[in-house]
Amino acid sequence: MGKLRAGILGATGMVGQKFVKHLAEHPWFEVVSVAASARSAGRTYAESVVDRWTMDIPIPIGIGKLMVKEVEKDIDAIGKEVDLVFCALDMDKDATRKLEDEYARREVVVVSANSAHRWTPDVPMLIPEINAEHLQIIPVQRRRLGTRYGFVTVKPNCSLQPYVPAIEALAEFVPLRASVCTYQAISGAGKTFRTWPEMEDNIIPFIGGEEDKSVREPLKIWGRIEGERIVEASGPVISAQCLRVPVSDGHLAAVSVSFGKKPPKDGILSRWAAFTGKPQELQLPSAPTPFLRYFAEDNRPQTRLDRDAGNGMAVTLGRLREDNLFDYKFVALSHNTVRGAAGGAILTAELLKAEGYLDRT
Repeated sequence: MGKLRAGILGATGMVGQKFVKHLAEHPWFEVVSVAASARSAGRTYAESVVDRWTMDIPIPIGIGKLMVKEVEKDIDAIGKEVDLVFCALDMDKDATRKLEDEYARREVVVVSANSAHRWTPDVPMLIPEINAEHLQIIPVQRRRLGTRYGFVTVKPNCSLQPYVPAIEALAEFVPLRASVCTYQAISGAGKTFRTWPEMEDNIIPFIGGEEDKSVREPLKIWGRIEGERIVEASGPVISAQCLRVPVSDGHLAAVSVSFGKKPPKDGILSRWAAFTGKPQELQLPSAPTPFLRYFAEDNRPQTRLDRDAGNGMAVTLGRLREDNLFDYKFVALSHNTVRGAAGGAILTAELLKAEGYLDRT
């Protein structure tokens, strides 16, 4: 069986470029369509990004030759040539939500790195190792959209990718409360130091909307399906502060957590070391093994050294110790534009394929 035909919406932006990089040699998906705004449409992909290509590899030759289509105007043409699209659009949320639904109604599966559909009750928001069972809501969404094949899935915000898996691995100890401070890279704002020189030698103690996402989205991930909706979990309760720091890639989180059943330190370490999910069980191409990696050294994980662990898909942990207000505190790190964006969406698409949701028969 040949590869599934994939498109990238918003292909010229930073996350879109990351999709191009990680899909260029993918064993299951082949990029056959790239789309962006009217400003980029009508030229080859290589021509459209030649002055703003930020990846550490050359523009893939095959994808570089594709003509860039317009995401809204050419929706019918795109819909006829792809099986699924990865969405990295930088548009108004209402417009993005409407557009993703329109692609789904054209019997295209939409795997989105955008936030527009995160709170739609019948749209699964996945960290594939944690809540793969939420895919069971897809038939409900298909009925709402009136589709046989098309639907939308989303990935959660990049800020929570380091600490939610670490807490999930300790679920048997009943996490009750967590305080999190995230130190987030400038690529999370779609910037580089060349385009955002104000960030050099600087920290900005505010990222619009990020703290609310960091507090609320984990509760949907930890929620359950009831009838025709995903219902949020009631806890653990999370408090978050989110800071923008002068780092190119990688979101680091300082986490303090309290449990209903306080575990011994070696109990935490053993659960982290053993934690896996459906992607590892199914040996999906992008699944990191191990998913969680703990460093015993006091000065690890470090953003520059460790953000690429597991090809950017793993979470690295360190500095586990007891806390005088909470039970324990630790540091967690993940790559925000790989695990937290394009890579996380690609892993979701791999899970969808493995579980039969991309079958047209």
